[in-house]
Amino acid sequence: MSDLDVREGVRSALDWSPKIDASRIAVSVDHGAVSLTGQVGGYLEKWDAERIAKQVYGVTGVANDLQVDYDSNGAATAIRDSDLLQRVLQSLKWSFEVPSGAVKPVVSDGWVTLSGKVKWNFQREAAESTVRNLSGVKGVTDEITLEPQPTPKDVDKRISDALSRNAQLDARRITVSTDGGTAVLDGSVSSWAERDEAETAAWSAPGVNMVKNNLQVNY
Repeated sequence: MSDLDVREGVRSALDWSPKIDASRIAVSVDHGAVSLTGQVGGYLEKWDAERIAKQVYGVTGVANDLQVDYDSNGAATAIRDSDLLQRVLQSLKWSFEVPSGAVKPVVSDGWVTLSGKVKWNFQREAAESTVRNLSGVKGVTDEITLEPQPTPKDVDKRISDALSRNAQLDARRITVSTDGGTAVLDGSVSSWAERDEAETAAWSAPGVNMVKNNLQVNY
């Protein structure tokens, strides 16, 4: 696909989503690498724009330079850091998937940094997702780590089996190796969505506290 085709695909995908104000987003493409610039009304919209762009056929990467501006275009007014911190704390408290008291947030100029330890990666992702949805958040830095767990000797086989069971993946093109608690994915996939799906499967294995995703997206 040409860069023009990829650009039009990304623009159409952004226009199609009711969650995105595509009129405020500029899209440029260089050899399949997409750059998003402009302004959005919240961090969730910024994250959604990146997610949507990754799903477009022909995209090889995304640079998300969108700026969150709560004061323009009728968006919600930015709130004080102290008030935002209370929102974050309450949201984490009420999240079923985030262990109580495990995640410690710090807020500075609307940017939320999350630290602490959890047992599973889905708990870390749940904490970030919970904060991402809050009005007033300009960005999220996830510094949450995973608690060490015993790593089964056959963890690489367990991951390979999980990939084979997934109807969205062609596991024949993916090689799994492990080094302690680190799972390494090599090979190729046909889309960014498939790449993310393979990484999610690897994170679900017991004892995995790091995933190196070396999968190449080949169209």
